[in-house]
Amino acid sequence: MADDTLPLLLRGYAWLPDRRRRSGGAPVRTRLLGKRAIALHGPAAVRFFYDEKHIRRTDALPQPVIDTLFGRGAVHTLDGERHGVRKALFTGLLKDPSRVRDLSELVAGELEAARDDWATRGRVVLFDEMAQVLTRAVHAWAGVPLAEDAVAPAARDLIAMVDGFAAVGPRHFAARRARRHQEERLAPLVEAAREGAAPEGDGSGRTVFRTITEHRDADGALLTPHTAAVEVLNVVRPTVAVTWFAVFAAHALHRNPEHREVLAGGDGPEYAWSFAQEVRRFYPFAPFVGGLAAQRLEWAGQTIEPGTMVLLDLYGLDHDPDLWPEPYRFDPTRFLGSAPPVDALVPQGGGPVDGHRCPGEDVTVAVLAEVARFLARTSYDVGEQDLRIPLRRIPTAPRSGFVIGDVAAAPAGARAGASSRS
Repeated sequence: MADDTLPLLLRGYAWLPDRRRRSGGAPVRTRLLGKRAIALHGPAAVRFFYDEKHIRRTDALPQPVIDTLFGRGAVHTLDGERHGVRKALFTGLLKDPSRVRDLSELVAGELEAARDDWATRGRVVLFDEMAQVLTRAVHAWAGVPLAEDAVAPAARDLIAMVDGFAAVGPRHFAARRARRHQEERLAPLVEAAREGAAPEGDGSGRTVFRTITEHRDADGALLTPHTAAVEVLNVVRPTVAVTWFAVFAAHALHRNPEHREVLAGGDGPEYAWSFAQEVRRFYPFAPFVGGLAAQRLEWAGQTIEPGTMVLLDLYGLDHDPDLWPEPYRFDPTRFLGSAPPVDALVPQGGGPVDGHRCPGEDVTVAVLAEVARFLARTSYDVGEQDLRIPLRRIPTAPRSGFVIGDVAAAPAGARAGASSRS
């Protein structure tokens, strides 16, 4: 089999759907980075892939992805009891409805403060501004100190980690530098917290930062300061990565302005949830996820040998016409009044919550819904610019970053939420 690493880098999100079409819908067999690989598709494949008897994560992720996106020693690289104990830490923090609500309220406050600032600045690049909004909000929410003059550099680093994980050349090396900067910033804070100099707690007395700092792993030991810093980043970084979805939400509203009125009106909160889900389905985020076959497996009449790289198609599944009628039509009403199919909507991966499914989905949807309502209530101009979204680039976004201008400040009585700067 020919190695498909270069075609993947050149084709991006289109690589796997193109290979599936050429295979007639059968599992795609190939090589990536010299390793045998097979790509699976469909809701049944989601259940198969997330069965830990089938797929292991230890040693599965390429080192360049670990050194940019997740960090060494991260929960994403563990299996079995070690994974279960570490994953429970994240589900306890990120699936708590009150914590999710607190974060979305902080984001709302930061957006209101940002709108007043944008109104004085002429034109702004929404991608860059959203990254800073989310960086401020998640640091305040997690209880991680961040001085105002450190917000922009931290936002750039957190974005760079995501932007460069699937790249080669300058983007990749920028991602490595960014991770090193942020781990070196956070590890001393972990040590200080353990010496009793931790920042003040939230209403429950236990911030996200404090909880990770005090977490004991399956062996009963505290995480090393470095690993604790890695896991703090695995809360902070994915939250800032919602920047991509936030700009996609602006893109969707620009292309489909009929959604503005209902988002801004009395039915806005319920509709915003559906709108957020459709943004996650419609726009490209993760193309696929991967692991290694833990044993000899059988799938769709094919044998998968132990150690084979197994890929699960995410982008293709979210646009499968057998699951989503008119999949390339943006339609939030798909999700009105019903939860999305658990094994069909998989922009951030799938499987059971206590397995390897991303525990931050609730945070993503809540924050994205808040952003969508904010954008619908805000008056701004979208001038001439390049809003194309190149599928060959992973991760992708509108080429221009989505520039807005003539932003109207909020009326005095219309402000909501509380900025972390107040």
